[in-house]
Amino acid sequence: MNLENYKDAVERLNSWAKAYYTLDNPIASDEEYDELYAKVEKFEKHNPALVLSSSPTKRVGGIVLEGFEKAKHLKPMWSMEDIFSVDELDTWIKRIKKVSDSFTFYCEPKFDGASLDVIYENGKLKQAITRGDGKIGEDVTQNAKTIGSIPLEIDYKELISITGEVVIAKDDFETINRARMQNKETPFANPRNAAAGSLRQLDTKITAKRKLLFYPWGIGENSLKFDLLSDVMKFVYSLGFLKPPNSVITKSRDEVVKFYNELVAIREKIPMMLDGMAIKIDEITLEMELGYTVKYPKWMVAFKFPAIEKVTKIKDIITQVGRTGVLTPVAIVEPVNIDGAVVERATLHNFDEIARKDIRINDSVIIIRSGDVIPKVTKVLVDRRDGTQKEVARPTTCPICHSEVLDEGILIKCQNLTCPARVVNSIIHYASRKCMNIDGLGDKIVELLYEKKLVNSIEDLYALSLDELLKLEGFKEKKSKNLIYSIQKSKIVELHKFINALGIEHIGEVAATKLAENFGFDWIDVKYEDLVKVDGFGEEIAKSLEEFLRVNRDKIIRLMQILSVQKPKSEHMIESIFSAKTVVITGAMAQPRDKIQELLEKHGAKVTKSVSKKTDFVIYGKDAGSKYAKAKELGVNLMSEEEMFSAFR
Repeated sequence: MNLENYKDAVERLNSWAKAYYTLDNPIASDEEYDELYAKVEKFEKHNPALVLSSSPTKRVGGIVLEGFEKAKHLKPMWSMEDIFSVDELDTWIKRIKKVSDSFTFYCEPKFDGASLDVIYENGKLKQAITRGDGKIGEDVTQNAKTIGSIPLEIDYKELISITGEVVIAKDDFETINRARMQNKETPFANPRNAAAGSLRQLDTKITAKRKLLFYPWGIGENSLKFDLLSDVMKFVYSLGFLKPPNSVITKSRDEVVKFYNELVAIREKIPMMLDGMAIKIDEITLEMELGYTVKYPKWMVAFKFPAIEKVTKIKDIITQVGRTGVLTPVAIVEPVNIDGAVVERATLHNFDEIARKDIRINDSVIIIRSGDVIPKVTKVLVDRRDGTQKEVARPTTCPICHSEVLDEGILIKCQNLTCPARVVNSIIHYASRKCMNIDGLGDKIVELLYEKKLVNSIEDLYALSLDELLKLEGFKEKKSKNLIYSIQKSKIVELHKFINALGIEHIGEVAATKLAENFGFDWIDVKYEDLVKVDGFGEEIAKSLEEFLRVNRDKIIRLMQILSVQKPKSEHMIESIFSAKTVVITGAMAQPRDKIQELLEKHGAKVTKSVSKKTDFVIYGKDAGSKYAKAKELGVNLMSEEEMFSAFR
């Protein structure tokens, strides 16, 4: 085989592989493939300098990794808001209609696997990153190269990241588990776990053997100019990626429901595990207008399939105490397999729920599980009671510290700030890297400090002395000094990090930043009616925060007096006609909407989503609709995209 024959063979093998993996239409026998593959392998062995990056031999693995490096996504990988009924679908549609009356639904199956972001540059696979926390994941590029449905090269030279799901066929899952049991290894619980575990193998040869599949469902970083998401995905499929078995594009809500019911009916016949249907707004301009909440894009939801139900028996009901002090009843049930996962516990939500459903120990009950949702008890089979059932009393004391609890009806809370269930976990969270970043204050050290009664609250951290630490086993002078230094260093902290560090339920990094930006130091006295006005803050978040502040306000103030809490540092603003002005963007823009918003904010603008009398400028692109008309009606300054860029010069 000469170089010309080799190149031809690589091209032929790749076309055969595409027909097999992507088109599900084999055009060569296994024998033909293996014979030609062996010739390519032999040529590459004797000519290592001539090996093509697109060669199928790059997919067999063989690299043993020491671990996975962290990698940052070019754009955030968002998760989807879950809905479970047609009523919830209608509620979502109503929210969309507040922004626009004209839109199209793009619906497709939602695969149940491991999310992956694959990045291409100059037509070559550059990097593959797991979802992680949506911003930073793990670099699994070498393993991704072993997946036949992820092209090593694509016919597109611009930088692009393609997001999708790594899955494993149900039949292949059964084969893997049989092999694991023969090797006396623990079988995977379900196909999703098998896909995630296979993607994160340190030995890439193992990943290569697992027959993983990659189904794209969106894009991240890109410079494509399509107006519709469906056209974007058609382009992605044309690059050699797998297309989902079914999809629908429609303006009809009834057609969406019909397609959902069709998927439910055939879900068992589809080779891969599905856990629902993804519903997305097809118009990209409208997607940009709708934007995002703290957690989800507002323009797409996951309509989950009906949960699978099983009958089991409640053996006991225990009470757990969360980091925020909430007491939650949990049913310990006889183990039952639901959709590939063995369930031994089910949430009972709260003690009002137990009373409403008359749930008792030793009851036979129906429990359901759907996707990631925690299994829950839905029905008590009263007719199966045999006299051994025991009623469950509402707790009056904390099961951990035995102090009196505050019963507010639905919520029962331990108010003892020194309760071990709260203190240890709260300090661990407070000291973590994304919060106060107190280097050296890990879980075990927090537990030790609490056990030795050196720390009974977050405040106590700042009273720790070198002499106290030196008396502890394993604490030498250098280690002790370093910890004291890290604790003292954490006193200077930006407000949003401090808020996040308090461990308030529903308040993470993004929400904490919004609180700091919207209210500054007044956040501690913020009211419910002001909170719900913040973009991304719903009733649940507002109520939870208001209650937390009512209970812990004095403690927070004392802690802030110990620290030097500062407002977040803002980037240097460039003076312009947009400085301190309220701006709305509408219509199809030539430049990406988020880039324009970033530019406006850098020039001092506050970019909002709705037009009012307080709006100073409306920047418009092609096909500007109701916002343009409203701005004209209110006499708001209208400015085209071109005029906006001219204003920066």
